Amino acid sequence: MPKNKTHRGTAKRVKLSATGTLLRQRAGRRHLLEKKSSRVTRRLDGVVEVAPQDKKRIRRLLGR
Repeated sequence: MPKNKTHRGTAKRVKLSATGTLLRQRAGRRHLLEKKSSRVTRRLDGVVEVAPQDKKRIRRLLGR
């Protein structure tokens, strides 16, 4: 039986913390920032936990 490969696109976007939490960046902070208010861009910074509905699928993509 061959080994399962990690989905590299997902691996670049999601980090697995030491406690097993899946962390991701928020969308909307890459471009067209001039028209977005400072309040919006501040709200979008930092890392957040992956939604509970997506956890099982993302873990499978990461080979966990």
